[in-house]
Amino acid sequence: MIAVIGSNNVDLVLTVDHFTNPGETQSCISFERFSGGKGANQAIACKKLGATVRFLTCVGDDENGQFILQNFSENGIAEFAVKVRSPNGFAMIEVTKTGENRIIIYAGANGFLTPETVRENAPDLLETSVLLLQNEIPFQTSFEAAKLFKANGKMVIFDPAPAHGIDSSIFKFVDIITPNESELIALTQISSVREAIDRLLKSGCKNVLLKMGEKGCIFKGEYGEFYVESFKVNAVDTTAAGDIFNAAFAVGFCRFGDIYRALVFASASAAISVTRKGAQSSIPFYEEVAGFLNARGGNNFTKTDEIL
Repeated sequence: MIAVIGSNNVDLVLTVDHFTNPGETQSCISFERFSGGKGANQAIACKKLGATVRFLTCVGDDENGQFILQNFSENGIAEFAVKVRSPNGFAMIEVTKTGENRIIIYAGANGFLTPETVRENAPDLLETSVLLLQNEIPFQTSFEAAKLFKANGKMVIFDPAPAHGIDSSIFKFVDIITPNESELIALTQISSVREAIDRLLKSGCKNVLLKMGEKGCIFKGEYGEFYVESFKVNAVDTTAAGDIFNAAFAVGFCRFGDIYRALVFASASAAISVTRKGAQSSIPFYEEVAGFLNARGGNNFTKTDEIL
């Protein structure tokens, strides 16, 4: 069973020819609305991939909030959604024809997810074995959750995205931190992958899982050192690929009890997702990932630390 404490957003997605330059006006190719937010993406991904999920989030009292609640209900994760008097959070996402994206976030109701909210729901949340955190809610709330779960012997996985306002004091309460390359640089102010990972480990992180998109992923820490290549696919939209990777890694670790197998499972899940548009709409089911892996035989994966 996996707990997720984090954000939900309505994603407003504009597909464009290229990223809009300063001072430029361009017409979008298409506009779509999806349910998103890093917390919700990870919670629904865990659910679709076969895990029992408890997702704590705050939902607004506007039409976007109703849209989110309907989506939660359809995905079976509605019982821990706290309704607040605020517009719901949303994200404006610009996606190019090649699948790259950039995102602007309005926190909205997510700002009402407080440490007190976590403590009020602690008895139910602590029935889980793994906690997934992100950084789209107030940092003190994530800090409180990490301390609470570690004090109760649970595994804590922290996605430091977006990578601002993070106090390194949280690291000693985190089992695995999962930055991408830009977040790794933001956290350490170091451009060398080897040196930046080592800096995080020296700062108190027990394990670092670096997500590098099409270049694969690196894991280093108390559980060992691994490099897993990415699966080669034709990307359509990379939105939420990192969230799906995190969720799949947590599900894979709970299912297999093995870091390397969990990394392979996460890489396959993320690879499938980027071939589809949207955030949660791109999440594969467990059976799809299993079929994807079986069709490829796992032969393009190696267990090595050479990239470090």
